[in-house]
Amino acid sequence: MDMSPLRITAHGLLLRDWTSGDLAVLQELFDDPDIAYRTPLESPFDQAAAQRYLHSAHQARRGHERIHLAITTDGQQAMGEVLLNLNTGSIGYIVGAAHRGQGLAARALRTMTEYAHSAGLTRVILEIEPDNHPSISVARSAGFRLTDVKPETVTDKGRTYDLLTWEHPAPVS
Repeated sequence: MDMSPLRITAHGLLLRDWTSGDLAVLQELFDDPDIAYRTPLESPFDQAAAQRYLHSAHQARRGHERIHLAITTDGQQAMGEVLLNLNTGSIGYIVGAAHRGQGLAARALRTMTEYAHSAGLTRVILEIEPDNHPSISVARSAGFRLTDVKPETVTDKGRTYDLLTWEHPAPVS
């Protein structure tokens, strides 16, 4: 895999690699009770957690496992993250509380989904809790459909919950 900086532009966004200059904004975006509740991210998400996360994201890309990109409109100010698991075809997204309500998650999801399909992934999925209505709305707006795959039960941070699988099949050429 080419390790040069990755930049994907579409839908009014520029998705780019996280850098060490983003540590403070990573902490600001990810140290949020809603994000802690819905994700496996460390909580509290302090400066040390941000450094570990950045290191892990860079290692995952070098290992051809995952691509973690900052969501920006200008290539500078990160407002969230979208990630693609290259092994499972699953996408995850987070938008910081101060930046919600701008359609960033849906646009980032569309952009990463298009990237995933162009990279040869025929099936792209999301795993969403049944009561996560904002994420379900984002999935629907980006063209994902709920599958009939049996929900996966997960236990994390002392709570057990189900994840429903949403799918976006590759466009037919």
